Amino acid sequence: METQVFVQRRKALKISQVKLCQGICTQATLSKFESNRRVPALSILSKLCVRLGMTVDDLYQGESTAIELQTKLDEIERELMVENYQGVLKRLAKIDDKQIDALNSKMQLCYLRGIVNALINRQPDDILFDFARILNDLDEKHQTIFTQLAFLGSGIMYDRHQQQKQASFYFDKVYQYIRLNQRTALGDENQYYLRVLTLIFFTAEFYAAQQNYRRSNWLIEAGLKICCDERVTYYLSRIKFLAAQNAINLRHDATEIQQLLDETLAFARINRNEVVQVKLAALKCQFKQQCSN
Repeated sequence: METQVFVQRRKALKISQVKLCQGICTQATLSKFESNRRVPALSILSKLCVRLGMTVDDLYQGESTAIELQTKLDEIERELMVENYQGVLKRLAKIDDKQIDALNSKMQLCYLRGIVNALINRQPDDILFDFARILNDLDEKHQTIFTQLAFLGSGIMYDRHQQQKQASFYFDKVYQYIRLNQRTALGDENQYYLRVLTLIFFTAEFYAAQQNYRRSNWLIEAGLKICCDERVTYYLSRIKFLAAQNAINLRHDATEIQQLLDETLAFARINRNEVVQVKLAALKCQFKQQCSN
């Protein structure tokens, strides 16, 4: 058994021994396992592995398989957040489903494949198949954030196909989840908050398009708070852009709008988000035209 695979996975996710073993076993039991002194009961080891998004079988695969695949999926998820959709598609095409045993990684793959297909307007059957795997099989009790991400992707798909009743059904589910701020699983803190920001951004964008600025702006403020509290910068440019867009549509004070535009550009440059910079140029033209009228 490759205990180093387990240890490296825990450290990669920045989870302490104390946090990982909460409610499962003592820290001493976990410490003895990680130092190769004693393997705990299978029921305990299985629960510990689930918290790390692994299976016990992963510990017999050697270092490369489980950890390398997880690293690739995490890199793809970061590409998604900076809107490099073509890059995401190319990298997903190189992932072999059959190599993935860990439940968490399977859900992550289905989420990534489903949402990028939704964002580039592929056929609904292709999109819903991946989300159905999460909702009806991999997370059938709806206990992880991947259920909410599947709801989000379904909402995006229906919105892109102009089926607003169906889109609202799913976005309302996500909105209620964010309002309740429920946290259902341990994992990489940063990864969790990035996924919450994904939920927040697209839901805020949907409500802005529906002219429900009350909900949209509430979500924007919630997103900005997470970015500040957790020192997450990936989504700042996109959230600031949406805030500026809402402020323009609501005809807020010109000084406030200009500040939001400047902040959007600054964060877009920091995160090298060229997509936001292009959108921002168009939004500046809209603002300039509004000021001249």
